[in-house]
Amino acid sequence: MPELTDDLEAADVLEVLLVDDDALVRAGLSLILSSDPGITVVGEASDGRSGMEAVHALSPDVVLMDVRMPVVDGLAATEMLRAEGITAAILVLTTFDTDEYLLRALRAGANGFLLKDTPPRDIIDAVHRVGSGESMLSPTAVGRLVAHWREQDARSHDAATERARALLDALSDREREVAVAVGSGKSNAEISAELYMSVATVKTYVSRILTKLECSNRVQIAIIVHESR
Repeated sequence: MPELTDDLEAADVLEVLLVDDDALVRAGLSLILSSDPGITVVGEASDGRSGMEAVHALSPDVVLMDVRMPVVDGLAATEMLRAEGITAAILVLTTFDTDEYLLRALRAGANGFLLKDTPPRDIIDAVHRVGSGESMLSPTAVGRLVAHWREQDARSHDAATERARALLDALSDREREVAVAVGSGKSNAEISAELYMSVATVKTYVSRILTKLECSNRVQIAIIVHESR
């Protein structure tokens, strides 16, 4: 049954599209990602518009999307892809660690935010995380995001805190433990080890929490956890 084995192995490989206007950056990312047997780079694009065309043509599992690019920038491209219903995981790459980019990336529908000077092993891990349905966002970044929103409208701070606490109170004790772990930026594997449950059980809990809290992704769970404090 060699054909079946090959098909199963191929199905486990994440297909990644690189979208960056710097050819050297694309070459470096391709080299890093190709070193992992669970990842294959299926295409490259040098601006947001050609990146969108490549997404339609190749249907990748994960898109590494640069922010600053000619023709159409990465955040605008992300917004348009999400408006079209594209569900590929999008990991935004930038050299600029600013609240403005972080906020815009998440509002655009990105699954994560990664700096280009991130160590190679962490880039590979990030691709696997977003490719498996998780979000890639550090606890520090979530805290900054919540602080930014509170500064934008301080009057709604108390109301947001009250609403967040009410939402978490609707969870079971175990669901709340998982939600808090998500809020601290832990992966499913890390939550599994911390709470002594299988990864499959963690995924079930996260899915249930997303439904109960009416969230569309893990970042929104993390924001509710931080707003409740």
